[in-house]
Amino acid sequence: MTAPHLGLALLVVVLWTLSFLAVKLGLRDIPPLALSTARLILTSLPWVLILPRPPVAWYKLAQYGIFMFALQLGLLATGIHLGVPAGLAAVLLQVHVFVTAVLAALFLNERPGRWQVLGALIAFSGLGLVAWHAGAITGTRPVLGLLLMLLAATAWGAANIVSKRLGKVDLLALIAWGSLFSWPPLLLASLALEGPQVVWSSFQNLSGVGLGAILYMAYFGTFLAYALWSKLLYLYPATQVAPFTLLVPVLTLLSSAAVLDEPLSWWKLCAAGLVLTGVLTATFGARAVQRFQRA
Repeated sequence: MTAPHLGLALLVVVLWTLSFLAVKLGLRDIPPLALSTARLILTSLPWVLILPRPPVAWYKLAQYGIFMFALQLGLLATGIHLGVPAGLAAVLLQVHVFVTAVLAALFLNERPGRWQVLGALIAFSGLGLVAWHAGAITGTRPVLGLLLMLLAATAWGAANIVSKRLGKVDLLALIAWGSLFSWPPLLLASLALEGPQVVWSSFQNLSGVGLGAILYMAYFGTFLAYALWSKLLYLYPATQVAPFTLLVPVLTLLSSAAVLDEPLSWWKLCAAGLVLTGVLTATFGARAVQRFQRA
């Protein structure tokens, strides 16, 4: 990878890291479902008028949008709203790697290898450490907050399976059109659960920080980041590009501690290390052994 493209990869990592901080800041003004709805409206409009619809069935686009955006982002924001620190949320979302493997085995007849099983055991030991300290994470609402984060990771894994069945499509068009299907049900859920008066009042009293958080998540954390990411995936093998995503939870842990004053306790670092080690083992374990044997 050339130096300029390495810089682009690191820029994407920074953009995605800041997205977690933007969610936390946006939640100071807007309830979680309404925040996710506003983000997705800006992600879909006016881009669906510019980007051609991916050549797949409407219901498949709807499936992708609901799993990847409505469920994942809605559950993510709600989990953080309930008290899950932004840094830890970024770590817990990495469980989507193993959810994807399980769903691929169930629906695509792809058997998980022994390295994937070993990686899952390592990662879930990290989740066990998180569960043990759940009271320190979310105060009076630990179980629900953690459960929603794991459900968000499950939604991401389901979206990966749907995306795999779509075949090769333009990534930016898929994001725009998938977002178009995701925000109407999310808006209805927001109005039903958070209340029209609360939602309307939150937008009426929106601060500059809250507005900036929404705009950042829509245009920088989503569109710009995915545009650069798709360019890198076009230029280089996925195995060379994908490891950069593992920097996101690490940087989010550190930056949330510095910017949001989230406590950076020893068990969070240990849990993050176990989850990321599990992901690395599942993703690159077999390939690393083969290279070692050849050497």
